[in-house]
Amino acid sequence: MSEKFEVSFNSPQCGWMSIGFRNEENEFNSTTAHAPHERALSELLQILTRLLETEDFEKTLRWNRNPEEFDFVFAKKDGEVSFEIFQYPTEQRLERKSVFTNTGDTREFCEEFYQTFTQLYEDRETDEFQANWRQPFPFADFEKFESKLKSI
Repeated sequence: MSEKFEVSFNSPQCGWMSIGFRNEENEFNSTTAHAPHERALSELLQILTRLLETEDFEKTLRWNRNPEEFDFVFAKKDGEVSFEIFQYPTEQRLERKSVFTNTGDTREFCEEFYQTFTQLYEDRETDEFQANWRQPFPFADFEKFESKLKSI
């Protein structure tokens, strides 16, 4: 059963970005850092593209908010995506707690991320994305994701 799912990534500031996920039963808001997982946005876009290309798929994206760490776990089976965020109190990753879950249609799930990345891309110059995230917008991965989403 699909749940109403919303994604928000605010414009980065000084190497940090506020992110949020919400559905009918859960909400998760946090800040994330550009390092040490400096490829997190690119990897996220690659995971979303794979979700659109592959029938059964599972991948974990590591991200952090010093000293906390997060695992974003994506799993696709039978056209539905299961998404769960686990939080670790420190980078030692000794214990974890599930802080958000969502299950829904793959295309609808990816469309929510697409809207968010489109907004980040459109605002990249005004918000000085590269200076504030300390790396360029992952345009090549965004283009691949956009192309795949529009082709299905």
